[in-house]
Amino acid sequence: MYIVLVYDIEESRVNKVNKYLKKYLHWIQNSVFEGELTEAQYLLMISGLREIIEVDVDSVTIFKCKSRKHIEKVTLGVEKNTTDMII
Repeated sequence: MYIVLVYDIEESRVNKVNKYLKKYLHWIQNSVFEGELTEAQYLLMISGLREIIEVDVDSVTIFKCKSRKHIEKVTLGVEKNTTDMII
């Protein structure tokens, strides 16, 4: 599945969440990640996030698609971190 994940995390946990998500997804912009995951990878990622975030304060929103071909990505201005060079 193709994932776009955005978050609004309390500052004290931002670096930990950012570092954790880089194990699974590609960082594309401040608080935004994207990438392809299997169902098992997705479940592991969610499980780990639940251990890091505070559900009463933090917010993580995940958009799931069956595949990347079902999404058109348009960037206006500077693209912060491209994923087209990833093998």
